Amino acid sequence: MTSPEGPPGGPPPEAAATPVRRLRGPKAPTADTLAFVESPVQLLNVLEWAHHTAHHPAHHPPDEPRPLRDGVPRQPTHRDITPLATDLLVVVLAPHDPMTRGQLRRMAELARDQGHRVRWQEARGGPGAPVGTIGSLARPLRRARRIVIGDPFSRYVQLLLTITRARELVVVDDGTATMEFVSQLARGERLVRWHRHGGGGARDLLFAPVSASTRRMLTPNNRRSVQVFTAMPVEAPPGVTVTPNDFAWTRATYGPPRLTRGTDLVGTSLVETGVVDPERYLDAVAALADAHGATRYFAHRREHTDKLRRISTELGLEVVRPELPLELVARRGPIGRTVLSFPSTVVHTLPLALAGTGVGVAVCDIDPAWLTENASPRAEGFLSGVTGTARDVRRLPHAPLPAP
Repeated sequence: MTSPEGPPGGPPPEAAATPVRRLRGPKAPTADTLAFVESPVQLLNVLEWAHHTAHHPAHHPPDEPRPLRDGVPRQPTHRDITPLATDLLVVVLAPHDPMTRGQLRRMAELARDQGHRVRWQEARGGPGAPVGTIGSLARPLRRARRIVIGDPFSRYVQLLLTITRARELVVVDDGTATMEFVSQLARGERLVRWHRHGGGGARDLLFAPVSASTRRMLTPNNRRSVQVFTAMPVEAPPGVTVTPNDFAWTRATYGPPRLTRGTDLVGTSLVETGVVDPERYLDAVAALADAHGATRYFAHRREHTDKLRRISTELGLEVVRPELPLELVARRGPIGRTVLSFPSTVVHTLPLALAGTGVGVAVCDIDPAWLTENASPRAEGFLSGVTGTARDVRRLPHAPLPAP
């Protein structure tokens, strides 16, 4: 299995800082726009949003049609990698997971290359880290005119939003969770991730006021605007501006890729989130690989090492652990002429990032029989919606599995 390389020159100096253990840590730099990210995909979409904002002034209508849906776009003849002079400070709330941290470091370098400031925050670096993080970010939060977030379900982000006075809030994609967020916001419901049960435990009850405050913050009024910048098929709630993400920065910076003759399979974290039974998932991977001649398996950053080892040794697939989000990896290439996936974010984003390259994306539905007994009651409907709303992809039937 291939592993991610560290960023050129080693970790950024911010990462080596000792976690702050006082209520008010060292003063953080201020910025007109403050972005909070916890995953590589969120940071990628912050870069896409910054690129779109720099090239599309605010007076342009936000609901202009997606340019990639009506034809094959022309591939770039030169690379638009000029740093954008924007007053954007990206705050990385570093997670524990090593794969996620590795991809985030690589994405942070790309953000710096674009002229953006990046603050690496060891937000989970010990018992005092959350208090120190919130204290050190209070000043820039109060001074920022615009806040960009990648995960409105994050309790960390929800706590930070209670401090801000920003007049503009922007939500960028954290994957298919954006679809559920917009639906819950439109219905006025409590913000709960789709794969979780209803909750109601002691921690949920304790955090309920903060979650309710976040929902109010993300509801636009005459003092605050809300924008959702997304590649997902969503319908805007009243007052919310939905701006399409067509991955223009990715296409302008990388590719088109060299294509292989093979088929690549994209992994998911549906087993790790408790939605799909692990044995049924491995059976489905084997069946898809056999039916379509797939030889490589691009692992999701959250997939467990033991599961990936079985995919490599028992199924004979080459397991690749990408150093960057798959949209960038695929755009840089080499990539198969066909990419297979289960219902996930990539069935919406890869057709945009790879438009005009000749790569076909196919999605295999999740058979309800594969779901675990602990899966959320909403899981089946949500996954079906992810597949059913994907455009420019080929639908595949359930992979034929052996009897349990």
